[in-house]
Amino acid sequence: MKQILLIIFLGASVSATAQTLSLSFDDALRQMQQGNRSLKIADKGIETARTERDKLNALWYPSLQGAGTFVHLSEKIEVKQPLSQFTDPAKDFVHNLVPDDQFISSILDQIGSHTLAFPLAPRNLTTVGLTAEWIVFSGGKRIRAGKIGNAMIDIARENREQTDATQRVLLAESYFGLRLAQEVVRVRQDTYNSLKRHYENALKLEAAGMIDKAGCLFAQVNMDEAQRSLEASQKETAVLQNALRTLLNITDTCSIQPVSPLFINAVLPAKEEFLQTMQTENYTVNQLQLQSHIAKQQLRIEQSGYLPDIAVFGKQTLYAHGIQSNLVPRTMIGVGFTWNLFDGLAREKRIRQSKIAQQTLSIGQEKAKDDLSVGIDKLYTQMQKAQDNVRALNTTIELSEELVRICKKSFTEGMATSTEVIDSETMLATVRVARLAAYYEYDVALMNLLALCGTPEEFGKLSNLRVEN
Repeated sequence: MKQILLIIFLGASVSATAQTLSLSFDDALRQMQQGNRSLKIADKGIETARTERDKLNALWYPSLQGAGTFVHLSEKIEVKQPLSQFTDPAKDFVHNLVPDDQFISSILDQIGSHTLAFPLAPRNLTTVGLTAEWIVFSGGKRIRAGKIGNAMIDIARENREQTDATQRVLLAESYFGLRLAQEVVRVRQDTYNSLKRHYENALKLEAAGMIDKAGCLFAQVNMDEAQRSLEASQKETAVLQNALRTLLNITDTCSIQPVSPLFINAVLPAKEEFLQTMQTENYTVNQLQLQSHIAKQQLRIEQSGYLPDIAVFGKQTLYAHGIQSNLVPRTMIGVGFTWNLFDGLAREKRIRQSKIAQQTLSIGQEKAKDDLSVGIDKLYTQMQKAQDNVRALNTTIELSEELVRICKKSFTEGMATSTEVIDSETMLATVRVARLAAYYEYDVALMNLLALCGTPEEFGKLSNLRVEN
């Protein structure tokens, strides 16, 4: 049931008896993209970049902080005043009226000997309040930070696309590698069957006395060698089956049958088209360009350090008990600024570092383009060689097939040796495998070339313009 559901989703067909899963390259691509862990990690990278962008955008919003305190004092806060500062002027006044008065003066002296205490706050002080601050001018820092955040998301997206391109290359190598291996098995099977029939004919001719035993043994040895080559090819196919299932995240032990054939394009687009596309679409080039943009914004942020930061602020006391309830106002608002006038030339050094980083990234971008151009030239040449090989091998195969036919006919008539028949069969198998290998080399080189240009999705379009093997 699990297998049937998988096939319904992929639009593929499954043989219930043979447990064979037929997949086109597009089906395999969709399957790979669904469960690929590398792509999932790249998606998390995009989410992380978005979070970083949101953190930078938070600079546009005001900050609100709540705070509360409780303080226990060892002593009360109070103001102590000696009463003599009040009684002495009174004594002088009384003496002016009654110079010889002693009674009132003595009373005032007694009062003046004491101290008057005015309590200002209890020993337990409590306050709870809110403080808000909103930067209204930062010299452009917030705008630059927002641009940096957006560039970080774009870099993460480019990384995701690069990861996808890498996985497409791996898929092309595995998918068409399996297709190549299966085709080689067919060639080995045909060769073995042909050599087996030749050996059977040799036995008949030996029995009729038309050839000696050595010729018959030679045919048997080569038949056995063809069988060993067939078995080795079958084992290689099984290994590639496992590799492709792992890449596609298929846990079933079914046999995958690639239905998209090995192909080659009769005409290639001009190399200049690939070079031009690379200039604007390559992931590394785009990432370096985005990093250069970030360095530019970072430079602007450092330069804005010559300007002040201006902010409005406010404070609201929600609860106060003690001295603050009487002396400190419950609501305050204001405007303030901070201005770094001199920081030991650290700001100038940061500006210099940002300029160097920007220049380095610019140089790196040009170097990357040069290196990529070399890679494109190499892959394009490989594809041209594969095309030339296929055209040459097509002619060779036609001649080899005719040679096999002639040698077999001549052998049955006693005009050719067993060695000649076997050599012709071996040569035919060799050139057939070589042609298949040329197709495979072309397909893999094409996917690598498109991935290098940043357009691996074009592989499907070019495969539709194919010349099949």
